[in-house]
Amino acid sequence: MSIELKDRTIVIVGGGSGIAATLAAAAARSGARVVLAGRHPQQLEQLADDLGADVSTTRIDLADETTIAEAAQRLGSVDHVVSLASAPANGPIGGLERADIAGAFDAKVIGPLLLAKHFAPRMPSDGSFLLFAGVAAWKPAPGLAVMATTNGAVSFLVEALAVELGPVRVNAISPGIIDSGAWDRMGDGKTDFFEKTAADNPAGRIGHPNDVASAALGLLTSPFVTGTTLHVDGGGRLV
Repeated sequence: MSIELKDRTIVIVGGGSGIAATLAAAAARSGARVVLAGRHPQQLEQLADDLGADVSTTRIDLADETTIAEAAQRLGSVDHVVSLASAPANGPIGGLERADIAGAFDAKVIGPLLLAKHFAPRMPSDGSFLLFAGVAAWKPAPGLAVMATTNGAVSFLVEALAVELGPVRVNAISPGIIDSGAWDRMGDGKTDFFEKTAADNPAGRIGHPNDVASAALGLLTSPFVTGTTLHVDGGGRLV
């Protein structure tokens, strides 16, 4: 038996484009009430307008516990909380700044812990949290020490929270290389990178936001799955 999303409230924290926007649209089509949350909710208002009347915005800054507590109180009971936020601190160890490292942990680890602190007491027993890790945790590389560590911590965090918060469920998705718009900064190099990744991946292609959104909806609606990290990477972590 799966959990219906119709008339359920889903808070989606972090990002108004790419995977977050695709997931929000999919949830809205499923009949859910969607709340788009971020540090600058005004930047999410256009997406909310495009998605329809049951989509709204609110302010949550994962580095500021007060905003999390206020949002939880303002929204009342919610059914699911999804956190896609990230604040990468990439580069050689010798050039890293402490503030950037702390920001990365705020987005991926500390902030989600505080979401659980303030939202879990207001959730029904069949509610859930869904956090986002990333393939870098399973394929570390020079310059990605912080990214690998924070994403790996997410996987351990969902196991710990699943035990503590049960029957509220807690899961994670670890995306691989997804054509979400994040790689557009590579310019002309994006095509070659995607082609090489597709050739190496066991699935034979790169991922798309719909791949991740469908996996996310599956976790939100699967009542016997908790403490699990689902790898949506085409097998990329294996090669």
